[in-house]
Amino acid sequence: MVRTQIYLTEEERDGLDAIAKSTGKKQSELIREAVDQFLDLRKGNRRATVLTEAAGMWRDRSDLPDFGAARRSWDRG
Repeated sequence: MVRTQIYLTEEERDGLDAIAKSTGKKQSELIREAVDQFLDLRKGNRRATVLTEAAGMWRDRSDLPDFGAARRSWDRG
């Protein structure tokens, strides 16, 4: 683990203190949980953004094989 200092408003600190007391967790543990949730959320958003940007990227290419025909040839039937 890496030690990091942050500045909180009094309201943020008081809120963390109240949650820490009610849950029995340390403020540092609550902050790590919040950061982990934030990173997970951002990671999911980044994945969705990349997928959206990639959609249709080969649409106008004429040098690619007919994937529909290739796929149909693989089907059993």
